[in-house]
Amino acid sequence: MKKTLFFVLMGAALMFTSCKSSQNAYKQAYEKAKSQETYAQSDANAPVQVTPASESQAVTPVTDNTPVRQESVVAFSGDLKSYSVVCGSFSVQTNAEDLCQKLKADGYKAGIVKNVDRNMYRVYIGTYNTKAEAVTARDAFKAANPDRQDFQESWILLKK
Repeated sequence: MKKTLFFVLMGAALMFTSCKSSQNAYKQAYEKAKSQETYAQSDANAPVQVTPASESQAVTPVTDNTPVRQESVVAFSGDLKSYSVVCGSFSVQTNAEDLCQKLKADGYKAGIVKNVDRNMYRVYIGTYNTKAEAVTARDAFKAANPDRQDFQESWILLKK
């Protein structure tokens, strides 16, 4: 009986001492994370030096490598030129019309074309004669709407 009690007490003591070491490890990890958090906050408060962009630093878009999607489309309204900047694609015409109206209210020359093969309505913000004009318009549109992920995926449509 004494031997059994001895082994039970030894097992309990061993169990409690093993827990303490893992608690120390958690405490050390917590303190390390807190110190890194404090370091990150002190860096966030540091002043940021901003240098104004000069005209010599202006970046011109590369139009030769810009991908273009060629589709057979039918214009719903307006005159459709060779290149268009598409910012939305819908299978439901009403959804395309809603986005088109919002874009027109924002000052874009928006319109809708239909891809008959895929039964999709494409909403465009403008239509252009050259690829370079379309790339410039697409990049300006993306820059004007940085918070809209769907607009960041705008692409260029080449009319067949």
